[in-house]
Amino acid sequence: MSVAGWVLAVIAAIAVGLAKGGLSMVAVLSVPLLSLVMSPVQAAGILLPVYIVSDIGGLIAYWRHADWRVLKMLWPGALLGVWIGWLTASLVPVEGVELIVGLIGFAFALTALLRRAPEGPPRPGRWSAASFWGGIAGYTSFVSHSGAAPYQIYVQPLRLAPQVYAGTVTVFFAVINAVKLIPYAALGQLSPGNLGIAAMLTPVALAAVWAGVRLVKIMPPRAFYLFITWALLLVSIKLIWDGGSGLLAD
Repeated sequence: MSVAGWVLAVIAAIAVGLAKGGLSMVAVLSVPLLSLVMSPVQAAGILLPVYIVSDIGGLIAYWRHADWRVLKMLWPGALLGVWIGWLTASLVPVEGVELIVGLIGFAFALTALLRRAPEGPPRPGRWSAASFWGGIAGYTSFVSHSGAAPYQIYVQPLRLAPQVYAGTVTVFFAVINAVKLIPYAALGQLSPGNLGIAAMLTPVALAAVWAGVRLVKIMPPRAFYLFITWALLLVSIKLIWDGGSGLLAD
């Protein structure tokens, strides 16, 4: 890779680590950043091992805080979404998925920023919504590691405490990323070249995990949710631009 490529790869690894440290939406930047210097497919293949090793750091910090009822409701749909992503990998352009994810995330984030602060108790979890958004999260996570946006659409209205939110999102995607290893290997995305680059990026991501854990501990709940909502909005705009531009170019 060029010098610019390595700089972007390091920034992408930092984004992955911060996400596994609890700032979940930051990870959505990783594949779009790396896609500036390589194909989205190669970018996803390089970053999957970085995600998985960073997941270990996140699990050490947060697994005790996870809301297992939320996870049990989300996982069935998410695993189905990964399977559908594998079956349709050669049929659906990545740009189309990026555009859809971007539009959904943009609408959700803009609504969250414009509406008044919610009153009353948090919204209860529902199997139907969990299955739907879990499936979207699993599918988009398989295609471009961008499952955090649909995941957040379901989980944020539950208004979990910051550490519970961080624990739940960490455990959720740790399982999904581990499952993705099989189809990624079958599709040839875990090549020796990609694994070599991933090995060099992993220490950077692990250092960023620690930084993310520290930030979550000191951020007030309102600031935490405001941060991830703005991150979702900005990343969604980026995904809309990339996806729309890619489809128009085709």
